[in-house]
Amino acid sequence: MIKKEEENHRLNQEKTDELLPRAWKSGSLKYDELKPLSEGGTAKLYLTEDVNLHRKVAYKTLHQDLQDSDIETQRFVREARVTANIQHPGTVPVYELGRDRAGQLFFTMKRVYGQDLRQILLDLKHEVPEAVDKFPLPRLLDILIQVSQTIAYAHEIGVVHRDLKPANIIVGKFGEVYVLDWGLAKVMGGKSLAKELGEEGNTKDLSLTRSGIHYGTPLYMTPEIARGLSDLDEKSDVFALGILLFEMLTLQPFLQGNDITEIKQKLLEEPYRLPREVAPERKIPRDLQAICMKALHRSRGHRFSNATAFLEDLQRYRHGEEVSVYWYSGWERFTRWNNQNAYLIISVISALAGAGIYALFSPL
Repeated sequence: MIKKEEENHRLNQEKTDELLPRAWKSGSLKYDELKPLSEGGTAKLYLTEDVNLHRKVAYKTLHQDLQDSDIETQRFVREARVTANIQHPGTVPVYELGRDRAGQLFFTMKRVYGQDLRQILLDLKHEVPEAVDKFPLPRLLDILIQVSQTIAYAHEIGVVHRDLKPANIIVGKFGEVYVLDWGLAKVMGGKSLAKELGEEGNTKDLSLTRSGIHYGTPLYMTPEIARGLSDLDEKSDVFALGILLFEMLTLQPFLQGNDITEIKQKLLEEPYRLPREVAPERKIPRDLQAICMKALHRSRGHRFSNATAFLEDLQRYRHGEEVSVYWYSGWERFTRWNNQNAYLIISVISALAGAGIYALFSPL
């Protein structure tokens, strides 16, 4: 289905050269038939065509029963504006925010094609051959590096994602990596919408509105969210990046539980499992595990200071350099040096062997 849709996305010269009518359409009128794409707890996503530009776009709108909710409409508008202002290759461009003929809010954005990271990790876990070939660990780390760059940029302009998880990451056919769903994003220095509107709700059960709608995913919550803290900062996203790395390394969930109470207990009280213990068969490098567990420290003060610091250590690892959060033994340093200089060693040995053979057989 996706492949067929991508084929239909090919440019048509007749459409690109079509004259724009003098009575051109604007606002919601310029969008063609809405075809359902996906549906979440608060909003629906459609595929449609901008008839002026003849391009496919994603069209997002709130569920009908939430259109009159102050907190949901403000959250929806904030998502559109935050996403539009994080102008980074790792976010989806927003084209328009407006209201349709019935006065209902909508915004349109780039239609992205690809797989979400959740499905990729699931396919790897089940050893689907295509996924195993396309997404070895180095490729997964490159994806995480791109995600981290996007999150670091968002932090730079004062935005915390707060809902980072594999399902919100799309990997495109040509190497694109998008971080989606900024609906729970926090603008640093601002209050939560629930507080602004007097609908704080019970954060202990993750309910932020009187209607009992639950936000975020319990399996990917951070210790701060589990404790009901309101002063969330960049280190909350760092913890989420640590969960992503954990799941890439082990192909297992970071947390498991029958209900939110059990998940919170494991998150706040029990020792966290080490990736090498969870998946010993994957032979996870110790320094990569150290990066993961630094990001996953229960105390904010002991995590990486920000997403950039996490990113820098990931990049050091990918470049074969020593990472900042792991102490290398003398043997590990020697082994690393041997691995990095294997070609040089082989060349020297070959040269010495050649010189020896020459000396042995050459005439005096």
